[in-house]
Amino acid sequence: MDSSQFERSFLPIVDAALKQHAERDCLDFQGEVYTYADVDRLSAQIANRLIDEAFKPNDKGAVYSLNSAHSFIATLGILRAGGIWIPINPRNSGKDNLAILDKFGCDALFFQSAFHDAAVEHRRASGEQTGLVSLDPAELEKWVAEASTTPPKVRRSPADLITIPLTGGTTGLPKGVMLSNRNFCALEYGMRTAYDGRHPVVLAAAPMTHVGGRIALCGLSSGVRTVIMAKVEPRAILKAIGEHGITDFFLPPTGIYALLDQPDVRDHDFSSLQSVSYGSAPIAIDRLKEAIDVFGPVMRGGLGQTECPMFIARLQPHEHYVDGDPAKGVASDLRLSSVGRATPISELAILDDDGRELAPGERGEIAVKGPMVSEGYYQHPEETAKIRINGWHLTGDIGYLDDEGYLYVVDRKKDMIITGGFNVYSTEVEQSLMRIDGIELAAVIGEPDERWGEAVCAYIETSAGSRLDEATIIDLVKADIGGVKTPKRVEIVDELPRTPVGKLDKKQLRNTAWAGRSRKI
Repeated sequence: MDSSQFERSFLPIVDAALKQHAERDCLDFQGEVYTYADVDRLSAQIANRLIDEAFKPNDKGAVYSLNSAHSFIATLGILRAGGIWIPINPRNSGKDNLAILDKFGCDALFFQSAFHDAAVEHRRASGEQTGLVSLDPAELEKWVAEASTTPPKVRRSPADLITIPLTGGTTGLPKGVMLSNRNFCALEYGMRTAYDGRHPVVLAAAPMTHVGGRIALCGLSSGVRTVIMAKVEPRAILKAIGEHGITDFFLPPTGIYALLDQPDVRDHDFSSLQSVSYGSAPIAIDRLKEAIDVFGPVMRGGLGQTECPMFIARLQPHEHYVDGDPAKGVASDLRLSSVGRATPISELAILDDDGRELAPGERGEIAVKGPMVSEGYYQHPEETAKIRINGWHLTGDIGYLDDEGYLYVVDRKKDMIITGGFNVYSTEVEQSLMRIDGIELAAVIGEPDERWGEAVCAYIETSAGSRLDEATIIDLVKADIGGVKTPKRVEIVDELPRTPVGKLDKKQLRNTAWAGRSRKI
């Protein structure tokens, strides 16, 4: 792979895509369709109006909104003005989002009417320095009415930032991850390669402040038609797939489970689907098999993270089957537990604590090289240094590679439990729990214990009507994976905590369990 091909600006790719596909539909939101020409015009006007109001290259812009066509176009306008997009998830608390805007700075804030008060509060906190722009369609059109529809000429270098998405920290506010023009050029190449000349119809239901937004931005060059939903609503998603001829969509495992749990899931038309991507968290093997049975030979796994988005590894649809042939049946549970192999823009290795590469089958930290690896943490060079060694980016995941190059994630490094001197990987325990009939979802953490140092503890959601109790669950897990890995305690809860993007929030469980105590791993 020649990484030099990505040493350029992302904006010319966007400009060319908007012109090349001008007559094609670009966005579809609640029945309103915007062609590429429409998106070109409005985003250029937004960019020019920002510049007219003294918005400069490397100034920061944010969009406080649920998924919508105008929120995406406003994001594009920020980028075309040379700005840096600060993604804020509307499902976070208002207090947290205001703290993020205060921390990273915001020169222009576009807001949906539901978030008007928060926008005004931020402007007040910024000393009236932040410009506010309403995303109400009539107000936005009025704001840009006199602005030029010719895209501004903004010079950007490969290292200039496109966005600073946030990643969780153990304490305090999240860290900002610097994703640059070269990173987005690589992501665009990866998306174009995955689409392989198709003009996909992509459903964007997960928050576009996260993976969904990067997919939409990097899919423009492929002439993607993006059908936007304001939020994840399982019944509406199932209906939309057939109505819009959806070919591709992404959801975290919890979102996939929600679709599968709809009583009429098998009554819908999935014939248009070509790729259903899952990731951001481990998926239960039995639920993955169910998804394959329901949606067909279209499931696509993978590994990515905010610091290295989307393309660390991919498990392609055909790799979910024996010898790549659906007629021969679904692949082994071991293969299905893999996140796949290196992508066209990644190189993988497993490293020990000293940065030495380990042999196939040996467990260590998953490391990656590639042009999509971020520039590091914003204003935290010391934190960046901790995740880089010998040219490799350290993912924080423990895993191994097999002889065929398939990557297996054993656990997050921070989720590994050390109990009585033994390493226990929480994901292995969770998979065992999920094999028990009647358990819908499981989260396993280490909790403080005077005898063991840490004790393996499980929190589970059970299905309706389940009669499972703690003793039964413990006995079943012990018979499956042995006593060391078996939870010392099982708590059945109505609902497990989730992050705003739908992932299990094990950090919240750990923070409660370790309140006032230090956990050293």
